[in-house]
Amino acid sequence: MKWFGRRQPLVSVVVPVYAVEEWLPACLASLVAQTHTRWEAVVVDDGTPDRSGEIADEWAAREPRIRVVHTHNGGLGAARNEGLRHVRGDYLGFLDSDDVLPPTALAALVGSLESSGSDFATGSVLRWEDGSLTEPPWMRRLHRPPLVGARVHDHPEILGDVFAWNKLFRRSFWESADLSWPERIRYEDQPTTTRAYLAGTFDVLADPVYHWRIRSDGTSITQQRASVPDLVDRWETKRMTLASVTAHADPEVTAYVVDRVLAGDMWRYFLLIPGAGEEWWRLLRAGVLELWGRRSLVHSGLPPVHRLCGWLVEQDRRSDAVALMTWVADLEGPADRVQDVASGEWRLAVPHRVLDTATVDPAALALRPHET
Repeated sequence: MKWFGRRQPLVSVVVPVYAVEEWLPACLASLVAQTHTRWEAVVVDDGTPDRSGEIADEWAAREPRIRVVHTHNGGLGAARNEGLRHVRGDYLGFLDSDDVLPPTALAALVGSLESSGSDFATGSVLRWEDGSLTEPPWMRRLHRPPLVGARVHDHPEILGDVFAWNKLFRRSFWESADLSWPERIRYEDQPTTTRAYLAGTFDVLADPVYHWRIRSDGTSITQQRASVPDLVDRWETKRMTLASVTAHADPEVTAYVVDRVLAGDMWRYFLLIPGAGEEWWRLLRAGVLELWGRRSLVHSGLPPVHRLCGWLVEQDRRSDAVALMTWVADLEGPADRVQDVASGEWRLAVPHRVLDTATVDPAALALRPHET
């Protein structure tokens, strides 16, 4: 976008830093390379134990658009909130310090908002893993077709795009909506982004605006799902999200969130059932019953075999859930389907050695038309 004599809007980017000395230089270099040149970065050293704080100071010494704030360790949400206390821009963005922005990211987001007048914009994301960049199919689906000035009632599926860092917020909107990040909890993105979607208008960009590094060492927050503390936090952020959606009082949006958004990542936890301890299993089941006990995950948007696993969790059939997920782990493709001769209906075909399907609610085995 050409500005024809007026100044580019100032974009403030908050960069929380903790134990990322290996990746921080590439992160900051991606900011310096932005085609939208009027930005400031507030780098928050969250009490990092490595050289990340020193590296940030070195970059700030030679790049006046970068400022560094050193704090005691408070976690990702607290670091983002601390950064917000130091911003001066018209727009707010968030960049995790092990990721990078493609060169046109800020220009694309700013250009859309300057044209539309929307409260914030969200763009697609590329996973950066083993040296290659790929757009997840679910991310592609959420961001196509592009939208301008959308509201959540008309596009509830976008609530599945929970990330902080592929979005740019109008600062006046952020402050008027009283937004902030939950602190001392994992998965803090979802409650806040949900509140933003419910409160404002947004643009949806098909263009990728973020490169999301998937660490091969397993140290990122989202790679710790097998722990009890992780699951405690996951349930709490789901509760916070559901509370906001319920208060919004749109039954269609609430139903979509329960069946599709909140249920959407449960398959990742079900995969961990075979190696889980008793406390983790009990916590998993308690959360499933709390969120889906009245309706059942049988009616969710999960893939068929995971809907079945959800039903087994609800019924406290742990050994069957273990057998099912162990069997699924060895499959090279989708589970087999079988058609009932009398009714013509399709259902999952699970070997008897894995699960006695005669003891299962037929609804937990049923397939939908698009799944046959």
